[in-house]
This record gives sequence, C-alpha cells and structure tokens, in this order.
Amino acid sequence: MKQVDWKVEGMTCSNCALSVTKYLEAEGMDNVKVNPISGAVSFNNPGTDLQQLSKGIKTLGYAVKDEHNNASATSRPFLSNNKQRFFFTLPFTAVLLLHMFDGWLHIHWLMNPWIQMAIALPVFIIGMYFFGRSAWKSIRSGVPNMNVLITIGAIASFVYSLVGALLNLGPNYLFFETSATIITLVFLGNYLEDISIQSTQRSIKALTRSQKVMAHMIAFDDQHEEQIFDLENTALKTGDLILIKTGEQVPIDCKILWGDCSVNESIITGESIPLSKTKKDILIGGSILENGIVRAQVTATGADTVLSGIIKMVEDAQAEKPPLQKLADRISAVFVPVVVIIAVITFLMNYFLMNIDAGSSLMRAVAVLVISCPCAMGLATPAAIAVGMGRSARSGILFRNASGLESFKKIQQIVFDKTGTLTTGAFTISRYETVMDENEFKKVLFSLEKFSAHPIGKSIAKEWAGITPIQWKHIEELKGLGIKAEDTNGNVYLAGSAQNYPNDIVEKGHSVYVWINHEMKGWVDVEDEIRPEAPAMIKRLQQAGIKTIILSGDTQSKVQSVGEALGITEMMAEKSPKEKLEIIDALNKVAPTAMVGDGINDAPALAKASLGISLSNASQIALQQADVILVNHGLKHLPEALGLGKHTYLTIKQNLFWAFFYNIIAIPVAAFGYLSPSIAALAMGFSDVVLALNSARLYVKKVF
Repeated sequence: MKQVDWKVEGMTCSNCALSVTKYLEAEGMDNVKVNPISGAVSFNNPGTDLQQLSKGIKTLGYAVKDEHNNASATSRPFLSNNKQRFFFTLPFTAVLLLHMFDGWLHIHWLMNPWIQMAIALPVFIIGMYFFGRSAWKSIRSGVPNMNVLITIGAIASFVYSLVGALLNLGPNYLFFETSATIITLVFLGNYLEDISIQSTQRSIKALTRSQKVMAHMIAFDDQHEEQIFDLENTALKTGDLILIKTGEQVPIDCKILWGDCSVNESIITGESIPLSKTKKDILIGGSILENGIVRAQVTATGADTVLSGIIKMVEDAQAEKPPLQKLADRISAVFVPVVVIIAVITFLMNYFLMNIDAGSSLMRAVAVLVISCPCAMGLATPAAIAVGMGRSARSGILFRNASGLESFKKIQQIVFDKTGTLTTGAFTISRYETVMDENEFKKVLFSLEKFSAHPIGKSIAKEWAGITPIQWKHIEELKGLGIKAEDTNGNVYLAGSAQNYPNDIVEKGHSVYVWINHEMKGWVDVEDEIRPEAPAMIKRLQQAGIKTIILSGDTQSKVQSVGEALGITEMMAEKSPKEKLEIIDALNKVAPTAMVGDGINDAPALAKASLGISLSNASQIALQQADVILVNHGLKHLPEALGLGKHTYLTIKQNLFWAFFYNIIAIPVAAFGYLSPSIAALAMGFSDVVLALNSARLYVKKVF
C-alpha cells in the first residue's frame, strides 16, 4: 500500500466528501480520509492507476490538483466561482423583482410572461449548469447532495411558470422571479459561506504560505570561488549550501555550518521570544532569522521538513471523524431523499387537504426544498475542528487525530514523567565513584551511554565525548533499566538503575550504576533542573481542578524533591515501564487520565493512557505512541491544549445543535407557508455562515 495525498477542488459539504470517500473505497482504496473544508484527501493505494482515479473524481464534479498545488484541470473559465456567479445573476434577478412594484413604478412591459422568461433564462441556465450538474453527479454517485434540493426547487418554479405562460393562465401562475431568486440567493449564500469557511483555514494557510520562498544557494565555480544564486526553496536538495541573512525567512530545514544568529520560531512553536543558534544547531524552515548571518546545509526537503510534517499532521487530524460527527453523517446521507418526500407531502397536503391553489402549494413545497440545509450538519464538526487544529498548530500543539482533541474534554488527572518532562533533561555530572581505573570507568560508561535514548545517558555521553569507545559485539537498551552490552571477549557490561541488581547496592540513590560481569564497579550522580515553565503550568492545572501526579523511574529522593518544588503531592518513584503501565491502567479505571512523557520507557504508558502527550524532542517511539505532541519544549502550552480540546468539543456540540435546530424549525415553517422560497433560499445560505462564524470564534476565545 502506498499512501497518496491529494488536494481536491469543488467540495462544499460532507455529502461531497462522502461521495469522494465512497468512490475511492469502491475502487479498492483503503484508509480513505476526506476533508471537505481544506480539500485534503488521503488514502492507501494498492496499485491502482492514479490518473484513472483522478478522472473518476472529475466525473463526480470535482478536480484533483497536482503536487505543485496547481489545478490539474485547464485554466479557470468565467463563472468558475460563487462570487462571479452571484454578481452575474444579480442584475437579471433584480430586474425581475421590479414587477412586484408595478403599481408604484408602472413597469407594465415587465408583466409580459415572455419577457420575464427571457430575463430569467440566463439565471436559470447558469444555475442548472452549476447546481443541476452537481445534483445529477451526486445522484449517480449514490449520495444526493444539497444541490439536488436547489435544482428541484428551481426547475419546479421555472417549468410551472413556463406552462402558465404557454397556456396563458395569468400572473398567478408566473414564478420566474422565484426560480431566479432561489438560484441567485443560493449563490450569495455559497459565496458568504466560502469566505467564512476559508477563514477557518487561515492558520494552516499561514503555515503553507511559509513553504514557498526564495533562497540564496551557495555554489562554487571552477576557481573554487563562492557564488550566490537565488532560487525557489522547492528547487533545493538535501546537502545544498545556503546563505541566510538578517530579517529573512529560513527557506528550508537546515543545519548551521558557520555563524551565530537569533531565530523567531513562533510560526512553529507559538513562542515569539528569539532563540540563540550557533554552529551545528538546526534551523526550522519557516522561522525568521531576526539577527545574524549564517551559512547552512539543507537537511530535509519537501514532505520531510518539519513544517510539511506539521501541516500534514494537522490536515490528517482535520479529516478524522470523531464519534459526534458519525451521527451527523448518517443523517446527512439520507437527508436529501427525506426532504424531497417532505416537499411532495407538503404540496399534496396543501393542495388537497387545505384547499390551497396549486401555485401557492407548489411555492410552499419549493420553500421546503430550498430552506433545508444538510451542509450545516455535515460541516458542524469539520469547521470546528479546522479552527481548533489550526489554532493549536500555531501554538505549538499538534494533534495526531481529532479524537485526541475530543478526549481532552474528559481528562480529570494528568500524570507526568519527571526526567526530560518536568525537568530540562540537560544533566551535568556532579560526582562519580569507582573501584576501577578512573579513565577505564569513563570509557566503559561513555561507550554504553552513547547508545542510550534516555536523557541521563545522552547527557553523560555528551559530557565525556571524545573518549575512544569500546567496540561492542552486541548492545541493547533495556526499557527503564539501562544499557547492556557484550564485548568481543564475552564480557557483559551494564549501566543503569539500581533495579538491575538491587541486592548489590549498598549506597542507594545514585543516578547510574555500572556492572561488569555482574559485579558493581561504580556509580555516577547527575544534576537536573526543573523546567522554568513547569511551576506556572502545574499551578494552572491545579486551579482548574486537574489532579497532577509524578510517575518516574528515578529515585524517591529526586522525585520527591521535584514534587515538593512544584506543589505536587502524589508521587510514585522507581517504577519500571511495566509498573508504569499497570499504574496508568489503574488510574484510567478511576478517572480519564492523560500521560505526559518523553522517554523510551514512557511509550507503553503513553499508549495505555486515555490521552498520550509527548514533547517534540522526545524519543521517536514516545512520539509514535503520543496522541498530542507539544513542540519545542512546549510544556507551558499544556493548559491551552486542554482548554482548546474542551472548547472545540463544545463548539462542535453548539454547531450540531444549530444544524439540527435550524432544520427542525425551518422545514415546518416553510411547509405551512410562513416563508416564501426567496426568503427560504436566503435563510439556507446564512445557516452555514452562522455555523462557520461560531467556529471562527475559537481563534479569539479564551480557552483556559
């Protein structure tokens, strides 16, 4: 299976997304995710020709973009968007509506049915070309969309009026203006909806815009003299050399080879305070070089860059469907046929039971058709998630899926690992003691810890770097216990916690112990410091009623020291990965629990927790198990992530309530004749706008 990522134009609601999903699944695609708001479509392809799939999607009424984000179709024709369609049809509709003021304006010629038809015909043709084609394609795909209702309403009004004109039945049978008004006002509603919905994507658009900039590429001529060429960053390759100047955007992920600088990474982390960078440090594409000039080497391009990864993760999460949306999707799938049946019943009841004339009965049925809005139910969740995910991405909070965003609403307690999570993980060796030669002891420990993923091990290896290492025959990392190796002579070496051989430990409480052939040869103590942002973050969580717990494999004394400094009263120390897993399982049974960790020994607990949260500098296995990733030591963003999750879920519920309430109230009101088709069309258009605006409030809403 090869994963395919597309951008598809033309989708306007969940029914459109459902049509694309059903088509791809019918063609054998797996794990299909479709986001009707951003147009992002991803699926696993077992080997089907992509060009054939693209043509199939085009027959549904949508267009696939190529990898350069340019429409694969030909150049855009006139009247290709709702804004153009609305302003084209508006003058014709406005003239038609003047006949309603005939007694005041004395425009008698406008009462001629054939003149009315001639004026309405361009509007009707444009409407049928857009709504009619879309309606027919949606019916063929088995998922009728909202345009089916608009098409039926407009055709019914136009054909009824045409029959009235042909048979000369009089003005009571002429509703050309109704047909034109429905089409024009729906175009207006769609245009306003486009503006509103697109605003929900502004955070992701800001990230995307940062992906294409000019770069200064460094090359060398035949005399080995440096030459600078300006080119688009998309043309760069891994290993290329680039020059970045003060005030410029870092064009792509790279490593500094020469120079010092300060960098604003707010577009990635939400943190505007500049960071100092020097030789060998990594620069993230999209960040701003506020001061300094550097020469750097490109480390990643295209989809492998940090920014591309963030955008992809957010788009995948936006395409996920949380449980609340599944009910709305089931209703949306049958909504259009049900509304058509209700419209038919409306006409029959008004005409036969209430003795209302055919024209008025038809108008009530048409009003039912055009006021109904399945889009509102389909967009309720995607619109809210788009804003929630967008804001979280700009704040350095990345959700792997929408269910992670929703899970925050029920979290009552948060469990923290200590080392590298509540503390910086930047250890320094404070003291050590050994019964063997000091240099040999350092060599053994460095040779072991250079393979460690644990912050303590990495810090020891960094501090004693430069020592010639031992060449191991075999080496492995034991989760939560340490590093074990065997040399070419069969000697067994072990560096790790006291849990390995507890009976050998006379002096407990040290950070790392070293054994050779099961004999304890020495120990090392390291010092760590609490993250500057940790105290305020813990206080905010506790004030919000969230229980905080420390769960660590470190010694009791060190865990207690950190807990007391942060005001955490519940602490569990010296726990193995298996014990951490069991503790999280037990806590989950008491109340929904989130786990925050970054080490390889935290991975099982992260997977077991109701919500796994990891830091972006965590070990790869911890990142894979996490539902939420806090970018660039973003522990301080944890309360905001919690608030965003809860308020996004609240917004989804508000949107769904509005969508259901609107349709439940609007359809009976139209059926009993309290709304004309024109007003109904306007109400339908604005229903989605209300929903989008409510979702957009998440951008500015105080969430925690």
